[in-house]
Amino acid sequence: MSIGDIANQLNISKTTVSFILNNRAQEMRISEQLVKRVEQFIKEVDYKPNPIAQSLRTGKTKIIGLMVENIADPFFSAIARHIENKAYKSGYKIIYCSTDNDRDKTIEFLDMFKDRNVDGCIIAPPAGVESEIQSLINAGMPVVFFDRHLPEIETDFVEVNNYESIQKATNMLIKNGYQQIGFITFASSQSQMMGRLEGYLTAVKATGRQPYLLEIQFNPDEKVMIQAIKGFLKSHPQLDAVIFSAIQAGTNGLKAFQQLGLRVQTDIAVIAFDDCDLFELYAPSITAISQPIEQIAESAIDLLLKRLNQHKKTKTTAHKKMIVKTTMQLRNSSIRH
Repeated sequence: MSIGDIANQLNISKTTVSFILNNRAQEMRISEQLVKRVEQFIKEVDYKPNPIAQSLRTGKTKIIGLMVENIADPFFSAIARHIENKAYKSGYKIIYCSTDNDRDKTIEFLDMFKDRNVDGCIIAPPAGVESEIQSLINAGMPVVFFDRHLPEIETDFVEVNNYESIQKATNMLIKNGYQQIGFITFASSQSQMMGRLEGYLTAVKATGRQPYLLEIQFNPDEKVMIQAIKGFLKSHPQLDAVIFSAIQAGTNGLKAFQQLGLRVQTDIAVIAFDDCDLFELYAPSITAISQPIEQIAESAIDLLLKRLNQHKKTKTTAHKKMIVKTTMQLRNSSIRH
């Protein structure tokens, strides 16, 4: 049933029906009695607006594209859940996808967002998709980055203070008397990973210490990554502390310790970037740098909604570059035994 059918059945104009359906009855001074009459009728006939017709009329689909690295990752799944809740309350639905940091896969998803005519995107972007994202922005689609950004793209983004977080963690280990501190990270040019690496290198070099660095190629088979960590630890038996730059590196690192018979806290101190239940429950518990998930998600969706609600004729405001602070969850693994 269309608006025209409703109008004919009730012997009123299509315009009047449209104003009532779009909650503009009071603004257009339509009587309360007529509003109730229309509402009762659409309830009886179970009228549902046609989303395609609505999008053609308004230019909006009320759909947001959310692109993360891996939706199964606890960090990204928690972020996605908060974004979905806030978007739903604002009348938007979410389309999810995981890039796996694969450039070709990401480009396919960006094309899908374009084909679906999503109103805007929230993206944790891999490298190599700058031109495709710039194309979306040039076409008028609002894009918000989170977790990392692409330096060549001028748009809103939300990140944590990656550099300061790892620098602070490294300095804390140094203050606690640890001498040979290793850093295990993923080989990546992404802004957040580069910031963490730079924080570590700055801290160790400032005290004249030698950096011990392992950059792992991410592999879906965790056995490959565990083997790489074991090889690094065997090559540097003098290490008395290790910082992991991401949750996957941390969890695989703990498995490598177990396989080598290394005891956390007794033989080697540990700090991991990103917190999770495993680190709290592990014995001894693992000190972790915790990201404010709710704040990151709220900031990202708020930035996008602000862009979506901005009138096209309004002058575009400057892009926001939001840096939020992490917190250190001090546990046994970084305390001298």
